Amino acid sequence: MLFLAYEDLKYLLNRGYRKKYALEFVANHYLLTSKERYFLMRCVFSDKEIEERKRKLLKKDELRGKVIGIDGFNVLITLESLLGGEAILCEDGFLRDLKHQGGYRLHEDTSKILELLVGFLSNMGVKEAWFLYDSPVSRSGEIAKLTEEIMVRFKVPGKVSLSKSPDHDLKRFEVVASSDIAVIQKVPLAVDIPKMIAEDRGLRWIYFLEILEDPYLLKS
Repeated sequence: MLFLAYEDLKYLLNRGYRKKYALEFVANHYLLTSKERYFLMRCVFSDKEIEERKRKLLKKDELRGKVIGIDGFNVLITLESLLGGEAILCEDGFLRDLKHQGGYRLHEDTSKILELLVGFLSNMGVKEAWFLYDSPVSRSGEIAKLTEEIMVRFKVPGKVSLSKSPDHDLKRFEVVASSDIAVIQKVPLAVDIPKMIAEDRGLRWIYFLEILEDPYLLKS
């Protein structure tokens, strides 16, 4: 059933239908669950969108010497999903999570995840890393401070800021680390750091086609 819904949605997107309405029509027709609807929204795109995003996506060896704007909570949550074996490689080549998470919950592994992220940036030799965190999110100030401390320890130049609208503020960067669709559309170049870390460490993600073939993966 989910695969049929995917085929119908893909057909409509490739003919220029707005995703919101196309997805609503298809999801209602096939009586999809909320998780199945969210999966299609996050992971399925028109062929034109896929090509545009793949042209923006930088490779690992292109990061050296770059100034990178980092969508803090987006990258952090995606990395967390990756380490938990739940990250999904979507149709446009970006890793995403399927968490209906309104913010970020600071927990005992947050430091380790940030060390993994900042350590990767250090190894890649980026010129500067600018982290932007959503200021309205609970305990965002603590996470920003923790990020600063880890950046100092790994000697990664840059800055950590709280922003009322990271999506808007990230537009001033030429290279942005994010899997957020709205952000990627607005910037010249994008980088998928969680995917690069996964490739470096041999971590497994779930490919979106696996879910189409076995929708039970969404229920696990």
